[in-house]
Amino acid sequence: MDPKMIEKLLDSDVVFDWIPEDVQATIDARDTWLADLPPDQAGLAFLVSDLQRWTPGTVVTVAFLGGSSTLHREIADATKEITDIANLTLDFGPNAAAGQFRTWTTDDAVYSADIRVSFDRAGNFSLVGTDSISESIGLPTQAVGGRPHQRTLNLGGFDVRKPVRWQGTTRHEFLHAVGFQHSHQNMRGPCEAEFRWEDDDGYVPTRDADGRFIPDADGRRPGVYTYASGFPNNWDRAKVDHNLRTRELPGLVAGPFDRASVMLYRFEALFYKSQPSPCAPTGNGINLSAGDARALRLLYPTIGADLATVAARSTALLNTIGAEARTDIGLEDASPNRSFAVDAARVLRQRIADLGRSSTV
Repeated sequence: MDPKMIEKLLDSDVVFDWIPEDVQATIDARDTWLADLPPDQAGLAFLVSDLQRWTPGTVVTVAFLGGSSTLHREIADATKEITDIANLTLDFGPNAAAGQFRTWTTDDAVYSADIRVSFDRAGNFSLVGTDSISESIGLPTQAVGGRPHQRTLNLGGFDVRKPVRWQGTTRHEFLHAVGFQHSHQNMRGPCEAEFRWEDDDGYVPTRDADGRFIPDADGRRPGVYTYASGFPNNWDRAKVDHNLRTRELPGLVAGPFDRASVMLYRFEALFYKSQPSPCAPTGNGINLSAGDARALRLLYPTIGADLATVAARSTALLNTIGAEARTDIGLEDASPNRSFAVDAARVLRQRIADLGRSSTV
């Protein structure tokens, strides 16, 4: 991230998560394919979360591009709040306790790690779960995607200056990396109806010296669309819709709306129609909520019966994908979605094998 941009950031600025357009296009295509799969009695409703969660009980490796060993340690320490709850290990290096953290490069031809962290892109973002090792996500020539040489999680400018709530930002992005979505997009929540999407009537577009949209001379406020189009995000309406409006993805498992979740953005007051708003966070934006903890236990259980359910559901979903994942047919005979199917089948087969081994230990 440009150091000059970092210096302009205020503690009150909302820096949105964002995924590059080429990466988002492949994710959207994959989700469309998932939505078109035939229903299955074993629980197709869990397909997206099943595909994107890591296998409970396994080790997920993490590597860094840039940044100091001190910063690496701080980030690793911040994620302990996640791994203290989830039946999952985040491994940051061969001897992280001694300051030897795993690194990766943009020339890597094989995976140095499952989650590949960078600090040099604008903003903060993460691919969701196993998308970080899916070669069907993103384009091979771009900086972000699921291939060995691509970034999967970015903490923009942390190597220059960490934001005030940097631990919360770190946990937010690593929760994405283990399968979480944004709380404000929960279809059970009030945010869709509560956000002030449009400007106040008669608002005269007004910016401060750095390019933020602010209330005009008569106190009329910019709406969410206008606010997001200014510094520091510079989003168009389509990106706002995709990232802020309620999403009903195929198979997205939605628990109760959680105002204390670290996955709920801390928006400016001008975002909301009412004060106090039922969409505004009650948590501190740093620590995981009780709801976050419940969700982690749901995705990464320790109880044998729950693990057996994960394995059975994964087997059923592998059967649902069916012939599209076959590798013994020519490309000319394959559907356009073959790459998604092959990646999904690989994840499911590995999970079934891992869970099978854990059940015999």
